[in-house]
Amino acid sequence: MASGKQMTASPIARRAGLVLLEVLIPVVLVATWWFTTRHSTSRYFPPLSKITTSFHDMWVFSHFWSDAVPSLGRLFLGLSIAVVIGIVVGLVLGLTPLLSDALAPILEFLRATPGVALLPAAFLLLGVGPTMQVSLIAFGSVWPVLLNTVDGVRGIDPVVEDVARSYHIGFADRMLRIVLPAASPQIMVGIRMALSIGVTVIIFTEMIGATNGIGYQILQAQRSYAVADMWSGIIMLGVVGYLLNLAFLGVDRVVLHWHRRMHAAVR
Repeated sequence: MASGKQMTASPIARRAGLVLLEVLIPVVLVATWWFTTRHSTSRYFPPLSKITTSFHDMWVFSHFWSDAVPSLGRLFLGLSIAVVIGIVVGLVLGLTPLLSDALAPILEFLRATPGVALLPAAFLLLGVGPTMQVSLIAFGSVWPVLLNTVDGVRGIDPVVEDVARSYHIGFADRMLRIVLPAASPQIMVGIRMALSIGVTVIIFTEMIGATNGIGYQILQAQRSYAVADMWSGIIMLGVVGYLLNLAFLGVDRVVLHWHRRMHAAVR
């Protein structure tokens, strides 16, 4: 019984220790930043106390709804378009290797072209505004989803597909019950990569061609030498990225709960 209790408590203790480290390290870093800059007179590295005051004034009240919310809205819209296109096209290419091999050079060429490199052309074709930003987010984010979907579909055991055909399972049921679930771990990896790319693209486009957004406010603060406001915008961007990652991990646990249970059962 004692050994059973020890085996039960050990994973809980490890998890508690991991959570403690995850909380302790940021606290130590912030405390170090606070005390090392508390007497700073540098124009470019103001005290953290001044930055936190600016963060409270800018992002807790005045600029959250006018800048942070529009940035997140454009990001989610562009990512949604990228995910839908990436999964649909990835399924088609994964199920037709001949077509995938024929289009491979074109896909690699487009994938190697950064979305932000198309910004001048996007200005000419779409103008300045949300349409241009959402389009560039979708273009830059679609490739990891598409290519990971192709890899996930191609990685399905051929025996599984042969059994499905032998039982005369329809195409739609095969897609929903076999292909998509089997490829979903790879697809979720691609979506996580697309999320980081989307954040980069939206901030860049807001700095170049926007009238609001987190990136726009960071650039405006830099141009007006409001250094504390600039740093508070950068911190806001980090907070948004961290919360988006937490939200994605929650979605990932829900979508792939069957995958983790299966691997736990095998172990």
